[in-house]
Amino acid sequence: MQPSPTPKAHALRVRGALARVAFAVAVLGSLVVLFAPADDVPFAPAGVDKLVHASLFLALAVTGRWAGISRVVLAPALVFYAAGSEVVQGLIGRDAAVGDWIADVVGLLLGLVAWQTVARHAQR
Repeated sequence: MQPSPTPKAHALRVRGALARVAFAVAVLGSLVVLFAPADDVPFAPAGVDKLVHASLFLALAVTGRWAGISRVVLAPALVFYAAGSEVVQGLIGRDAAVGDWIADVVGLLLGLVAWQTVARHAQR
């Protein structure tokens, strides 16, 4: 029989599981938002779609880093995911736009900077 984990070890395990769930939810949310049929996309004033794209990739970056995915793996994966999502959107009858991809990358970069800033402050 194994000894029970210390409260600190248990808390770390729970926190890690919560981080992975948060990242999974962000990924699933991105799939819904990015690949919904054109008829399901609500009308929004000009520019709102760029905020949605940036916010979505900010959330993917933050939750991905929280889940323990290294910046070296996460950043290129999300850049390619963003580009691929625009290609797929064009194939399913939605607007494929370089501006959306740029908004995705800006959101990704903001998310990485936010994570680094929070992590640096948490170490102090």
